[in-house]
Amino acid sequence: MAEPTTTRETSLGSVGGPDAVLAPAPAALPADVAAAPAPGRGPGRVRTALGWVPVVGLGLLVAAAVVGPALAGADPRDVDLSAVLEPPSREHPLGTDSSGRDVLQRSLSGLRVSLTVGLVAALAAGLVGTVVGVLAGTLGGWVDRVTMRVVDAIAAVPHLLLGIFVVALFRPSLGAVVASVALTHWVSTARVVRAVVLSVRERDYVDAAVVAGASRWSLARRHHVPAVAPHALLAWSLMVPHAIMHESALSFLGLGLPPHLPSLGTMIASGQGALLAGQWWPAVVPGAFVVALGLCTIGATGRLRRRWSARLPSEERW
Repeated sequence: MAEPTTTRETSLGSVGGPDAVLAPAPAALPADVAAAPAPGRGPGRVRTALGWVPVVGLGLLVAAAVVGPALAGADPRDVDLSAVLEPPSREHPLGTDSSGRDVLQRSLSGLRVSLTVGLVAALAAGLVGTVVGVLAGTLGGWVDRVTMRVVDAIAAVPHLLLGIFVVALFRPSLGAVVASVALTHWVSTARVVRAVVLSVRERDYVDAAVVAGASRWSLARRHHVPAVAPHALLAWSLMVPHAIMHESALSFLGLGLPPHLPSLGTMIASGQGALLAGQWWPAVVPGAFVVALGLCTIGATGRLRRRWSARLPSEERW
């Protein structure tokens, strides 16, 4: 086989004369590179579109929880013994329960309750964890050691078991459920915040502030708290789905909200008898709302975590 040449001879009458040397022709691109999709298309764009699915789903669920009960009109606690365990129909799109109450209306009201409990409990847990983490990281010494041993002890107990113990101290109420979730979910935030504070303490500008005579509280207010704020907000957002699942589990066990207050967990608990008898809608419909709410919340907070972590310095990403 002839060797490839990088020059091409030209005739005497060609442009450039006989001594003209042409530039080598560009080599052909490999097959995998030539077949690569153009920027902005292909799998990357599909992944970006799929990443918005949980965000849109969470927005729809929140909108349904806010405006759904008002649009339904009727009170979800109204009992109609003439329409007990009716299957899905035009009048009742998702059927009725064992007391003749519309399952869709009660599910939307329970969705509102679950979202309220999840947001409030996660916010309370996030505040407790942030305060404990900042104090442990700022003071250090025996305060840090004692605090982290308490955190380890609480983290060693299953959240649901500890939540049952906390909520059993009070009568079933919304405040008892919020307290139960808040007092059992703050340890993860405390660990993250403490780690960030310990990292900030090693920075040069903090050492300069210490040399200049800044107190520990001044360091916490000027340097530690601003540094941990993004991490604390992310930890709070990631805690919301756990709080929602925790509330549903407590209500299912009969230790959460009172029976007259619509909740997804209480609806599942009251519908399990009908499920065994073949009427699936009183338990499956609120269960589907719980699963959808949990998946959408986890997906949306995961997307928020990735976008926010990408903006942080490499040593602060988590």
